[in-house]
Amino acid sequence: MKATELDAVFDENATDIIEHLDLDAARRPRRDAQRVNVDFPAWMVASLDAEATRLGITRQAVIKTWIADRLDRQAS
Repeated sequence: MKATELDAVFDENATDIIEHLDLDAARRPRRDAQRVNVDFPAWMVASLDAEATRLGITRQAVIKTWIADRLDRQAS
């Protein structure tokens, strides 16, 4: 199915488009994960944990969100 045909099916909302997608091959652009180890001082980990609790997300999500925000601002 061509992209224009898929767009039309989606726009018409006539059927679920999931059946037309190969989800095993699906990738999010620029989202390939690479593990990085970083050592933080204990006070910083405690502050990150407090912020994560306040936001209701994980420490890792706080770190990734803050770094992504800073990189976006830096690129602007």
